[in-house]
Amino acid sequence: MLTFFTTAKPFRGHDEVIQRNALKSWKLLNPEVEVILFGEDERAAEVCAELGLVHHPHVERHESGRNRLDYMFQRASQIARHEHLCFCNCDIMLMEDFWRGFQKVRAWRERFLLVARRWDTDITEPIDFEEARWAEGVRKLALTKGFQQNEFWIDLFLFRRGMYLDMPPLIVGHSYWDNWMIWKALSQRVAVLDGTGFVVPVHQNHRYNPAFGRSKGDSKDALSLMNLQLAGGRKCLRHIKSSTHYMTPTGDIRLRLFRRKGEVPKPLRELNRFWTYDVWLPLWHFALGITRPLRSVLGLRSKKPV
Repeated sequence: MLTFFTTAKPFRGHDEVIQRNALKSWKLLNPEVEVILFGEDERAAEVCAELGLVHHPHVERHESGRNRLDYMFQRASQIARHEHLCFCNCDIMLMEDFWRGFQKVRAWRERFLLVARRWDTDITEPIDFEEARWAEGVRKLALTKGFQQNEFWIDLFLFRRGMYLDMPPLIVGHSYWDNWMIWKALSQRVAVLDGTGFVVPVHQNHRYNPAFGRSKGDSKDALSLMNLQLAGGRKCLRHIKSSTHYMTPTGDIRLRLFRRKGEVPKPLRELNRFWTYDVWLPLWHFALGITRPLRSVLGLRSKKPV
């Protein structure tokens, strides 16, 4: 099964609303799901007790006060009940499509990294999880009123235990560490799967704490630039479109034909979108048909088995 791990902001005001929404949505994916919450933030212990989460108060911190990701990834790998782990930012709601995607990818191969583009969505109230169609409502809100971020914004990482044990002391809440995660998987020849076509991660919009010098969309604050240096510079950054494979809306997993370090030109994006098995197989059979006479003359046709 699956263990989530994350860290949170203090549980007060709007932050409490969206963090409770996110954590509860993960727990409801399956009765066997485990959720580990790192940190001693305000009311974290109380929320963990209420929702049935594992509270790990201790976390190593940067001198700025930000939590260090390397500690959380190493410790989660040690204490998690399950072999598959998912680090997810504590403002991301996940629904049944994510669980089905997880089942598909773990049956696909042993080592992988699953990521997906998020949908920025205004959610200001607690979700009524007793309402039978709550997930349908959240998904519809995201797809109709939300905004899908580009491939550089990555908020969830699903992988098998044992990856990322040599992470630099990157810090959460600032830029570049997420792009390093994809580079690291690719550098170890781990398949990176873009689940965007199948999974709708709902990011509940929020404000950033000005005390840490970052605003939304800003990657030039001091702590983000520190992450960039610790990651090894821009040569060690990738994004979701750098993935080796992608999921279709039906959940099929296919090889990505074109991958780029930076932005993928629109013509290649469209080719990746439409050049699927259902398209190229009929074209291949058509090409075989029209070239059959020539191949017969040249003796290139395969013989029927005796």
